[in-house]
Amino acid sequence: MIDILIHFILPASILLGVLIVVHEFGHFSMAKLLRIKVLKFCVGFGPKLIAKKIGDTIYQLSIIPLGGYVKLFGENPEEEIKDEEKPYSFSHRRIRDRLLIVCAGPIANIIFAYLLLSTIYLFGVPTLLPEVGKLTKDYPASKAGIQPGDLIVSIDEKTVVQWEELSKIIEASKGNKLKIKIKRGQKILTFYLYPKLTSTVNIFGQKKLSYKIGIEPSWRYVTKRYLPWVAFWKGLKQTAYWIKLTVVSIFKLIERAIPAKSLGGPILIAQMAGKVVQAGLVSFLSFMAIISINLGILNLLPIPILDGGHVLFLSIEFIRGKPLSVKKMEIAQQIGLFILIMIMVLVFYNDITRLIMQ
Repeated sequence: MIDILIHFILPASILLGVLIVVHEFGHFSMAKLLRIKVLKFCVGFGPKLIAKKIGDTIYQLSIIPLGGYVKLFGENPEEEIKDEEKPYSFSHRRIRDRLLIVCAGPIANIIFAYLLLSTIYLFGVPTLLPEVGKLTKDYPASKAGIQPGDLIVSIDEKTVVQWEELSKIIEASKGNKLKIKIKRGQKILTFYLYPKLTSTVNIFGQKKLSYKIGIEPSWRYVTKRYLPWVAFWKGLKQTAYWIKLTVVSIFKLIERAIPAKSLGGPILIAQMAGKVVQAGLVSFLSFMAIISINLGILNLLPIPILDGGHVLFLSIEFIRGKPLSVKKMEIAQQIGLFILIMIMVLVFYNDITRLIMQ
């Protein structure tokens, strides 16, 4: 029980707790910036652990770290608000102000992920060396005479310092002859070979044709640090990559290119958080950044009860020139809640099935 607490529950609680605070702080800080009263800033659900009122706001920590919320003054448009208090009421502000507050949570998650990834590049990221581990029989590399332990130093006179560069150059060759220089012991050897067109499966389970030479990495890493401006640029590129991958994954799920059984919930996150913690701080922070981006993007889905649902309501209000009635919004939110409950049931079912099958 103690092992489960230390290796799974604690890392997952830290990860989810931090990301929830970041998300809700986005809403909170934008509301404060726009001078709208914040009545409550709560992290977690269920029974209250601690609470303290500072100014107009109650800051509360609850026992279950699987969510949180910010309660704003005047959220209910039918609530009676005195004239002198209307400037501080959420529902009495312009659509632009309300939209900024609603979007501030997801944006905070994405900015937080960017800062995490940039910091990782700044202080040192494990980089996979272009060193040959295993060779695939009857592929160009083994036929040419490349051996396990060979360190690839250049391809077509382009210096190679990490495995990712090696893969990109081979893929971009389109099957044309490559000049590969390797370091074997103290010797530099040169090989010429033609990459082979191979059918592979991408992360979405779809077949894809790509060029390979038939080598696998040795999985030897070195820590590489980057200058600040390079680290910030690489952090931006990685953030954009994960945003794109998250959006594409959502569409692939809708198209059923990705099976619904692949979805995971809190149990899977706890398992993965435990594994990445054991792999080191960099792995844990990288995982936190990825989950933060997922949280930000998923919250923008146009499902009532999520931030994206509120964006949808505000868009309708902008087009109509007046908001939807409270009754219609309540019905829509009930539908949204039902959808979320069904998704949660599915992901918990998937998580438990994985546990049983292990």
